Amino acid sequence: MATKYNLVALLPMKANSERVKGKNFREFAGKPLFRWILDTLLGVAAIDCIIINTDARSILAKHGLEESNRIMIRDRKAEHCGDMVSMNKILEDDITNVDADTYLMTHTTNPLISSSTMTSALKAYSEGLITGKDCLFTVNKYQTRFYRRNGDPVNHDPNNLLRTQDLEPWFEENSNLYIFSRDSFYKTKARIGQSPILFETPTIESQDIDNNVDWRIAEVMALAAMLARSHSNH
Repeated sequence: MATKYNLVALLPMKANSERVKGKNFREFAGKPLFRWILDTLLGVAAIDCIIINTDARSILAKHGLEESNRIMIRDRKAEHCGDMVSMNKILEDDITNVDADTYLMTHTTNPLISSSTMTSALKAYSEGLITGKDCLFTVNKYQTRFYRRNGDPVNHDPNNLLRTQDLEPWFEENSNLYIFSRDSFYKTKARIGQSPILFETPTIESQDIDNNVDWRIAEVMALAAMLARSHSNH
């Protein structure tokens, strides 16, 4: 009988990347980028198993990563490889083949998010289920003035200026975390369900690596955090 887990983390990881070549395995502040989020996930005691859906098993092996009692490596199907494949297709394959009550999905490109933030998000998700919510995704909150390309204001009246802190907040999906159930996923065929919780992550943890500039910013932040911890231990 296949194992039924309580909480599974989904960590998709492809060999190639379009904008930052080989970024998942490139050294980032002293260790391969993928190890940052993987070590964070391993630090969350509630996570029973981490599923790495990948076309790079051999690359992972070169970096010393193999399957264990908490890490399962699933070889990505050929039809799911490539930059144009929807992430939801990859997630669906994992969810169909690995049964769990709850799935937490994240990316290697979120190296700064902490185990404590993940734990807080899981708590918010559990509490949200009681009130009818069916999933959670993380966001960045903005209270500032937005414009369309042609100069038209989006969320404010330039002739009646409010303080930015009095503007309606807008929320940006930051791709740090998604938490959902199998039922929620199948209803929408997506990691965001019908009644989501928007969970704000700390700004310093929310840096996503999408291009080379993002990489440099995130690495400086990671090195600064490591230096601060080193000083606090002396």
